[in-house]
Amino acid sequence: MSEDNQLTDSDDLQERLAEVQTLLARHKLVEDLVHRQEGPRHELVEDLVHKQHLHELQHKLEPMHPADIAYILEALPPDERLIVWDLVKAEHDGEILLEVSDAVRESLIETMARNELVAAAETLDADELADLAPDLPQGVIDDVFRSLPAEEREHLRAAMSYAEDSVGSIMDFDMVTVREDVTLEVVLRYLRRFEELPDHTDQLFVIDREEHLKGVLPLNILLVNEVDVEVGALMKSEFVEFEPDDDAEDAAKAFERYDLVSAPVVDPEGRLLGRVTVNDVVDFIREEAEQEQLAHAGLREEEDIFASVWDSVKNRWAWLAINLVTAFLASRVIGAFEDSIEKLVALAALMPIVAGIGGNSGNQTITMIVRAIAMGQVQPDAMRRLLRKELGVASINGLLWGSLLGVAAWWLYDSYQLGLVMTAAMTLNLLLAASAGVGIPLMRQKFGADPAIGGSVMITALTDSGGFFIFLGLATLFLM
Repeated sequence: MSEDNQLTDSDDLQERLAEVQTLLARHKLVEDLVHRQEGPRHELVEDLVHKQHLHELQHKLEPMHPADIAYILEALPPDERLIVWDLVKAEHDGEILLEVSDAVRESLIETMARNELVAAAETLDADELADLAPDLPQGVIDDVFRSLPAEEREHLRAAMSYAEDSVGSIMDFDMVTVREDVTLEVVLRYLRRFEELPDHTDQLFVIDREEHLKGVLPLNILLVNEVDVEVGALMKSEFVEFEPDDDAEDAAKAFERYDLVSAPVVDPEGRLLGRVTVNDVVDFIREEAEQEQLAHAGLREEEDIFASVWDSVKNRWAWLAINLVTAFLASRVIGAFEDSIEKLVALAALMPIVAGIGGNSGNQTITMIVRAIAMGQVQPDAMRRLLRKELGVASINGLLWGSLLGVAAWWLYDSYQLGLVMTAAMTLNLLLAASAGVGIPLMRQKFGADPAIGGSVMITALTDSGGFFIFLGLATLFLM
C-alpha cells in the first residue's frame, strides 16, 4: 500500500469506519436471514451471499494504509474484527500488527497459525521485527531467525538486546552511507541505483573504511553543488549523534529542540550502527504519552475496549483496591464527626465542595509537575522552590474562592461563622493539595518510581480525607 492511500483527515477515516461497520452489519443480517430459511439450495445461496458481502468489504479495505486498517480493527468488537482481519492481504499482516495497540495485537496473534506469523514477520525490517518480537511465540522468532540473511540476523539480535526505552530500541538500520573521498557525481550515480531511498532520508552518512562516522551530507547540499566537488569538502562535521544506550526520551527532546529529521547512532568507538528518524521518535512520544495517561488513572496497561470483562477487571483492580481503602478512611473521618453533622446538617451539604475543589486543584498541580519532570525541567533540588510557588498559588485561590463560598454559605444558612469556617477550610485544603501535588511525584521520582503512576488516585484520596477532616474539625471547634 502506497503513502497515497493514507486517509487525509479524521473525518475520512471515520467515514471509512462507518462504511465497514455498515457492510459488516448487512453481512450479519443477511446471513441470519439465510440461516432461517431452508431449501434444497440453502448452502449454495448462503455461500454466494457470504462471498458477495465479503468481496465488497475486501474491496473497501484493499486501498487502505496499514495504519488506517489498524484503527478500524481497534474500533470493532472481536467477532467483527476477525472477519476484517481475515480479509486483509497477507503481505500487510506484519505492518498492521505493528500499528495496532498491544492489546489488539495480542488478540490477533492468538488467531494466527505459526506459518502465518512467520510469513508476517518476514516482511518486516529488523528494527520493526524487534518491536513485534516480544508478542510472538518463541518458536516463531526462532523460525524467523533461521530464515533471515546473516546481516539481517545480526541487526535483529542487536535491536532486541537494547533496553526498551533506549535509543537502540528505536534505531533504524536502513540508511545510506558514502565515503568522503568520492565526488558528488559518484554519490548521485550511487543513489540512482536505489529503487527508493529509505524513509525520512534528509542526509547521507559519511564513513571511513572501518565504518567510523566522519560527518553527514545533507541532501540539499548534495543537490545544489557542482558534481565534481568531493564529499569531504562539503560534509558537516558538527551534528547531533546518539549512542544506542542513550535514553530515548532524551533523544526525543533533542529532535524537538533542533528540529531533526534523522540522526546517526554510533557505538562508543564512533562506528556507525544505524539512525533514529523523526518517525521513530513520534511513535515513541505517542506511546509514552499513552502510557503516562493510563498510569495517571491507575491503569496498568493499555486495554482493548472490547476486551473480556475478566481482562478489564485484572487491568483495573489494583488501584481500585487502593481507592477502596482510602474511601473507607474518608468515611471513618466523616464518622468521627457524626455528632457535629447531626447538630448542623449544613455541614453534610458543604463538605463535598471543600473536598472536590481540593481534589481538582491537586490534580492541576500534579499534572504540571509530572509534565515538567517528563520534560527534564525539574532538578532534584527544586522541590522547595516549587513548593513555595504552588503554596502561593493555593493561598490566593483558597482565599479568593473560599471567600466566595463563605459568602454563599453565610447567605444560605444565615451564619457568618459557618462562612468563615468554609473560607478557612477551603484555603487549608488547597494548601494540602498543593503540597501533595508537588511532593508525591517528586518523592516517587527520588525513589526511582514512575512519577505519573496513580497520581490522581493518591491526590483524590488525600484531599477527600484531608478536606473532610479540616472542614468538620474547624466546624466542631468553632460552631459547636
